[in-house]
Amino acid sequence: MNNMNNRVFILHFAMIILLLTLCACAHINRSPEQPAAPSGTPAQNEATTPPPDTQPATQAQLGLSDGAQGVTGESSASAAISGEVIISFDYERIPGSASNQYAVWIEDMDGNLIKTLYASQWTARGGYRTRPDSIALWVEKSNLASMSDYEVDAISGATPSAGAQSYTWGLTDANDNAVPPGEYRFFVEGTLRWKNYVLYSGIITISDTPMTALADAEFFYEASDRYDALTVESPENTMIGPVTASFMPSAGG
Repeated sequence: MNNMNNRVFILHFAMIILLLTLCACAHINRSPEQPAAPSGTPAQNEATTPPPDTQPATQAQLGLSDGAQGVTGESSASAAISGEVIISFDYERIPGSASNQYAVWIEDMDGNLIKTLYASQWTARGGYRTRPDSIALWVEKSNLASMSDYEVDAISGATPSAGAQSYTWGLTDANDNAVPPGEYRFFVEGTLRWKNYVLYSGIITISDTPMTALADAEFFYEASDRYDALTVESPENTMIGPVTASFMPSAGG
């Protein structure tokens, strides 16, 4: 009886060892499971990630700076043009008071003042306060009241003698920065007598081509407290005019 029990025990033990061996072999031969991709995220495989050589090159890899053209590397901003604009006219001194004041300036096509080339010294140095009608358009446009004495001195001058006058614009703004090519307006305002004035205006194009433009004249006649308005026959009308602007680009500019 004991021998029978021993045989059963040995048989059971052998079967257990065999089962354990089979399980161990099956575990070794099986590949580890790939974790499932999170919900809503594509699996990382060749179908969703392009090979490295198909990725577009960045500007830094191409050696380009921001705003540069991809082919030539040239800046998209228009290059400044060297040259000058000369504004010319005849000037005749008018006898009597409240006359002979004028200003010459440049604006962009949006009406922003670019640079004042000249303003009569009497008005610029404070005369506009005692006689507000003196070259009033320029006084307002230039914001003269906020200018320093140094700025006023840089743009103003004594009333010239009668004869041909000319004023040069070197294609820079009030801070001496070069302006881009394009169209600009030039102005000459003259106080003829008290509230009466003339305004010359024209357009000059800055490019690689020389040009000359003739300004249009507008006369404004208005009576004051003690004086009648001027008329088209008044001798004061000859104080300034005609006005021309000539642009000449520099050689190689």
